[in-house]
Amino acid sequence: MRKLLSTSGLAALLSVALIVPASAQRDPAYQAARQAGLVGEQPDGYLGIVGTATPELQAIINNINIQRKRQYTQQAASGSTVEQMAFVTGCNLISRTVAGEKYRAPDGRWLTRGSDAPVRDPRCL
Repeated sequence: MRKLLSTSGLAALLSVALIVPASAQRDPAYQAARQAGLVGEQPDGYLGIVGTATPELQAIINNINIQRKRQYTQQAASGSTVEQMAFVTGCNLISRTVAGEKYRAPDGRWLTRGSDAPVRDPRCL
């Protein structure tokens, strides 16, 4: 199995994991959608819509995902691919969900986080 990230790539990724959620949390509409279980974290590092998308919700998620991809692309220059950066960040964001929040399991199902650890891809550290 190929190594996912170099040490410098992992350090860069940690900075992405701290920046991406903070910028998303500034949007009250996003926060409301997250708390209502309308959106959730995915293993690929991007947000997904749980259920039916409205144009407004799709616009919010698209905006956040564009910001995330921009961060992944900038950080990938340090020795990792965009996909690697997105995957590892997705692992971290899923692990940071709190009880009641939605996330996508490796098998594609949307799950609601309980009090225990979320189900994550076995490649997650």
